[in-house]
Amino acid sequence: MYISEKEVEIRYAETDQMGVVYHANYLVWMEIGRTNLIESLGFTYAGLEADGYLSPVTDIRVQYKAAMKYGQKATVRTWIESHGKLRTTYGYEIIHEDGKIAATGTSEHVVVKKENFRPVSLKKIAPEWDAKYAEIQRVTN
Repeated sequence: MYISEKEVEIRYAETDQMGVVYHANYLVWMEIGRTNLIESLGFTYAGLEADGYLSPVTDIRVQYKAAMKYGQKATVRTWIESHGKLRTTYGYEIIHEDGKIAATGTSEHVVVKKENFRPVSLKKIAPEWDAKYAEIQRVTN
């Protein structure tokens, strides 16, 4: 299983009054991890958009395990949990510098045509990208 890693410095603006990371920022970090994974494989989301496609989130889940605080660094680990004809599920772990898990999660995406939001197979529009996801996915369909 291929896992990309991206370090994120926790900024003051990402915390609440107690200095604890506000829960919605984990979603932003998951996007950072997803983008890093895609780019590490040689593709770009911007390229997908330029070709007239989007990949909206259809489901997202986060399980919070250990609070992160201002001044720490988080590592976002991202992988392809599963990849099918229309849906791709990304898996995430956000971890403390000492390896303790701060949060885990998944996000499910589909590729759609920008003009009408109709689903389209990644295999049809980007066969190399589709093949790479099928190769590295954790769960085989």
